[in-house]
Amino acid sequence: MTTETKTLLAVDGLNVRTPHRTLVHDFSLHMAHGERIGLIGESGSGKSMTTTALLGLLPNGVTADGSVRLDGHDGNLLEAPESELMRVRGRDMAMVFQEPLTALNPLMRAGDQVAEIMLQHRLAPSKAEARKRAIEMLDAVHLPDPAQAARAYPHQLSGGQRQRVMLAMALANDPALLLCDEPTTALDVTVQRQVLDLILELVRERGTGLLFITHDLAVVANMCTRVLVMNQGVVVEEGPTEDIFTKPQHPYTRGLLAASDLEATDADGRLFTVASAQDYVPPTVEAADADPAVSSAEAAPSEPAEVPALFVAPAAPAETVMKVTDLVRTYTRGRTSLFKPAPEVRALKGISFEVPRGGRLGVVGESGSGKSTLLRILAGLDQPTSGSAVVAGNEVSGAKESQLRQLRQQLQIVFQDPMGSLDPRMTVEQIISEPLLVRGRNETAAERSRMVAEMLEAVGLPAEAAARYPHQFSGGQRQRISIARALICRPEVVVADEPVSALDVSVRAQVLNLLADLVDEYGLTLVFVSHDLNVVRHLCDSVIVMQSGEIVEAGDTETVYRDPQHPYTKRLIDSSLTLRQELTHAS
Repeated sequence: MTTETKTLLAVDGLNVRTPHRTLVHDFSLHMAHGERIGLIGESGSGKSMTTTALLGLLPNGVTADGSVRLDGHDGNLLEAPESELMRVRGRDMAMVFQEPLTALNPLMRAGDQVAEIMLQHRLAPSKAEARKRAIEMLDAVHLPDPAQAARAYPHQLSGGQRQRVMLAMALANDPALLLCDEPTTALDVTVQRQVLDLILELVRERGTGLLFITHDLAVVANMCTRVLVMNQGVVVEEGPTEDIFTKPQHPYTRGLLAASDLEATDADGRLFTVASAQDYVPPTVEAADADPAVSSAEAAPSEPAEVPALFVAPAAPAETVMKVTDLVRTYTRGRTSLFKPAPEVRALKGISFEVPRGGRLGVVGESGSGKSTLLRILAGLDQPTSGSAVVAGNEVSGAKESQLRQLRQQLQIVFQDPMGSLDPRMTVEQIISEPLLVRGRNETAAERSRMVAEMLEAVGLPAEAAARYPHQFSGGQRQRISIARALICRPEVVVADEPVSALDVSVRAQVLNLLADLVDEYGLTLVFVSHDLNVVRHLCDSVIVMQSGEIVEAGDTETVYRDPQHPYTKRLIDSSLTLRQELTHAS
């Protein structure tokens, strides 16, 4: 049959089970050679389990049944012996994992890891030839100075470079099928764009089939021609990308789209969630084309009328809650030579800004731009080398521990990873009430319990959550607990450090709505640090853009986004993917 030769991968009736429950129900997928398919859904929807089943890499105690057939191999791969699967993996079917640092061998040089794959499958006649081809592969994935990169160990490479090495390893044997499991979630926005463009370029060039797993719908719109939407182990909708994203049939797909689209808000100006998505109007390609805010490159607001009234500077100057002046932080690295001075790293190079009471400041920039150093200084966790930082009336520079106690009542942090910042041995009530246990406060135990109950209600968690432990909650619920802990002592300033980067899109929309509501309700001043420019644009009224320890651009958010002045800001904005923009470009 001719269709048989065209089909690269045929999955029929795949079920993945543990002894207690079924994780993936009746999954089917037929993929042609060179086709690019996106598999989308939230955490726990069964995406990763499906791909590990295809590779025969399911964890102990998890079984798969059904049929998986790959062009060029007879029989069902689910029933194939391990020896045959080892021949398939890396040669005919290859995988790029989410976190390259855990997937690479820390004791082997990058070039040797790429060469090993060719030698393993006997596709290079000698070690010398394999090494030579490995350098060619590292060059193909656009690593600067591939010969030098081949000699480096994984820890000596940046996140984006490590992901390129993973890609070189996956493509070393020219597999017919490439599986990518969230390969860019841990990367900065410009690096993410480069890696995605690179994957697209390489699979097109080689005619490789691509199965791309992600929860980022804009990435799928950019990469894939067809989409499967998974929810709780079941494929609820599938079809061409443009049809699914502009005319979704299933309520869950509509909800995912609504929560991903940060340019759409409901009648109250809040982001849509999966629950509130019934009123959401999906972007049409024509509307996206006409949308003036689609792209910084297309939008050049010459008239002041373009800037919404919301961002016009207030007539009366508001009281300043945070004032940073000429802040410098220099670290000294360990000495590498007896005769040379210890090398210095200038993390902050004299930055200055002010935040008025009730302001919402976004801080954007890539890894290494100095965002985290700035946060540590503002929170009194680190001292500046020189300069001044006054937060809620407290000077951080040179302050003693007793003076910083007052600052820490006025400023609270919501961290990026809620699991890492919550004590697993404490109940939720103990976690949330902990900031009240400092000297100088005199609430009784009953008052503390009442305050915890109020905060749980404010962040949308049930009262009985107080008696439970962090591991009994989902990621989004844990982030709500972190927010409740940050707000219980009614601080003036809340600093949020990438608080939604680890969350699914629907949970992200809920947490951003919650933050916006609480900032308004409690009259808080918010400093929001993120590398997701679309989130900052939605939430913040002013923004500072940091690069290499300096502020390269600052201003009100909408003006900076519509008409960026600095080439770095332009590059950041052009690299960030939005759903509407991708649909326009796809058409």
